[in-house]
Amino acid sequence: METSTKMTPPDASAMGRLPIRVLLVDDQGIMREGLAAVLERSDTIEVVGQAADGATALRLFQELEPDVNIVDLRMSPMDGVDLTQAMRDANPNARVVLLTTYDTDEEVFRGLKAGASSYLLKDIDSPTLIETIHAVHAGRRAITAEIAAKLAEHVAADALTARQREVLNCLALGKSNLEIASMLFISEGTVKAHVKAILQKLEARDRTQAITIAMKRGLVRTP
Repeated sequence: METSTKMTPPDASAMGRLPIRVLLVDDQGIMREGLAAVLERSDTIEVVGQAADGATALRLFQELEPDVNIVDLRMSPMDGVDLTQAMRDANPNARVVLLTTYDTDEEVFRGLKAGASSYLLKDIDSPTLIETIHAVHAGRRAITAEIAAKLAEHVAADALTARQREVLNCLALGKSNLEIASMLFISEGTVKAHVKAILQKLEARDRTQAITIAMKRGLVRTP
């Protein structure tokens, strides 16, 4: 599903300023329509297009050249992070606000690393959403204090080496040091050293807490 228009609201043009042109991307029609209804109540914002998938969104993005893109994080087959990256590749000045019902640290970090200017939960109130769109349009990164704290926490986790991430995944599966050593073809002493480093970087007191922190941040997922 897609819709598009390039009409300018008469009240905005009468005031001598153009509205901020927004593209909405969400695979849930009700969500898109709800967002459009909220945004179109503002005379400073115009919804110029809607898309239900990444491929359609990317085409509309190139055709309509919106000022700000509101993108759902979890879509298939192209998710919000991949779409953000594609938009930024097509136009380095693309401004994207990721919107989702989830807020795992890894997803926040991936989205902002891909070039998103903001990350909001779908239960955000209308004034904050509109304020965020204005801030992003002005070239600022609109990051809430909560999200900023998550990013700060992520720095240590991001410093984990590839091998430490492998060990962490094994821990999450309930493997012992000996089992991890056998799986990764390293010595048990090396496993212990990696576990110690993981606990320090995640600021965890033991394995259980490390796994809990890792799952909360989206670093590991158990079957």
